[in-house]
Amino acid sequence: MPPAVVFPALPPELPVLLLRWYDRHARTLPWRENPTPYRVWISEIMLQQTRVETVKPYFNRFLSAFPNLCALAEAREEQLLKLWEGLGYYSRARNLQRAAQRILTEFQGEFPSDPVQLRQLPGIGEYTAGAIASISFGLPEPAVDGNVLRVLARVTEWREDITRPAAKTAVSAALRKIYPQDRAGDFTQSLMELGALVCLPGAQPQCDRCPLNQLCRCSRNDVWREIPVKPTPRARKIEEWTVLVLHCGNRVALRRRPAVGLLAGMWEFPMLPGHLSAEEAAAALARMESGWQVAPVRQMTARHVFTHREWHMTGYSFDCRSMPAPFTWATPAALNGEFALPSAFSAFRQLLTHLA
Repeated sequence: MPPAVVFPALPPELPVLLLRWYDRHARTLPWRENPTPYRVWISEIMLQQTRVETVKPYFNRFLSAFPNLCALAEAREEQLLKLWEGLGYYSRARNLQRAAQRILTEFQGEFPSDPVQLRQLPGIGEYTAGAIASISFGLPEPAVDGNVLRVLARVTEWREDITRPAAKTAVSAALRKIYPQDRAGDFTQSLMELGALVCLPGAQPQCDRCPLNQLCRCSRNDVWREIPVKPTPRARKIEEWTVLVLHCGNRVALRRRPAVGLLAGMWEFPMLPGHLSAEEAAAALARMESGWQVAPVRQMTARHVFTHREWHMTGYSFDCRSMPAPFTWATPAALNGEFALPSAFSAFRQLLTHLA
């Protein structure tokens, strides 16, 4: 059994210093304007593994289409995934809908404020539950993510592995002892904001701008490069694929991915394993269905990085005489408006520019 993780006591003046800075420097973000539980929830789910500037337009479009729990619960999956197109981690969108349906049936349409109840909903973990409870309901409930762990590990020069689940538990326990009862939501957001704007990952922190500089042991001892402590990330698995962009008239072939696994249930351009030549790809198509015309062929390459794997892709466009049944044949308008195509395939849209 690994040893217990203990986090140092946090200085009691930390909230005052941080809130004073937050009042002057907080960014204007669309989900902060009216921090209802629904809006905070949607924003926090979107912000997982995604930059703020990327999320802003997605958040506004999503709220326009699904302004409340009922609209989200009743949405068609294709519409939901299309609005999520490009954000990645599509299970997040499906879990949003499942959670909305549960809130309607189990909580009579009212968002629970209890973090324990929040964590029972699909897709809501400790961090998101803490964010909703503190920001929307004003409860002194920590929301500890990578930003918060980095900030507080540096302030205290804490040399524990922050990726251990017990690390978040220890930091949350220390935070609860200093949470300001009257500004819990602002304090939660100020910790996030400091990690996003000042105490940066993978770069030198801007200590001269930090409101916690006078408290920070890492700044004092110039050891910010060593903290936070994380294990060496494992190498990503490299996978090679051949992507087939098949045209017939003004339609393009799409195929659904399997219901489980990576990009489950999403649409894709048909793919074959390995890096195939144009001739090899054409031969593979001929084995699937007769009537393929291999000329003219356009070719391009692309790479897409997932969390634990990389796709190295070679793509070919083929003109086809027929539209075989194994595929769904979509017009460019339908591809843009109805079918959710993951960003892994976005580069290959360049092979569709000649379609009307």
